[in-house]
Amino acid sequence: ITLTPQAAQQVHKAAEQTGAQGNPLRIAARADADGSIQYGMGFDEQREHDMLIHCEGVTVLVSPGSTSLLKGVTLDFVELNPGEFQFIFISPDAVGGPGK
Repeated sequence: ITLTPQAAQQVHKAAEQTGAQGNPLRIAARADADGSIQYGMGFDEQREHDMLIHCEGVTVLVSPGSTSLLKGVTLDFVELNPGEFQFIFISPDAVGGPGK
């Protein structure tokens, strides 16, 4: 998994706003019955079998169960509509998805 500079900047801002400075960002994914992938993220503490990834100054935690679903995924922070900013997950398998 990689983070764009915009996503990393927003993660740092969120950490400051919530008092989570120094905590790693956990990113998780699960496949639903219809084959779609649901993503989630939040500040967390490291667990024994977590994979650590350092990207754009952010330490990211990924549990073993999410590793294969997050392979090649990019986390971005974009303006979807005027004034509406949001984190998005861009999968290398997505065709015509955001950021493609």
